[in-house]
Amino acid sequence: MSTHSSRTPDEWARVIANAYAAKTRPPLTRKILDEVQAVIAEALSELEGCDVAEAEWCECVNLVLDRSEMSLHAAVGPRLAAIDDATGSASMVHRS
Repeated sequence: MSTHSSRTPDEWARVIANAYAAKTRPPLTRKILDEVQAVIAEALSELEGCDVAEAEWCECVNLVLDRSEMSLHAAVGPRLAAIDDATGSASMVHRS
């Protein structure tokens, strides 16, 4: 995952899942948050070692979030806009 190699896929999945959960309504249960984090980590692990552009990296995560929301039939949350390697944070934006 050369695009964001400052952290492991599991660490990024935790950062992204927590940023997603902070703005998702209705709020996610701990179990659902853990499930979302697991599927994000799996997707990011598949990208590891690939030279993927940031836009594609975010698109991959957002597809995972789309599928997760469809399976929940209730939660609606933001999408990943960017990752900040320096601070280890994820920027989320609401869909229009």
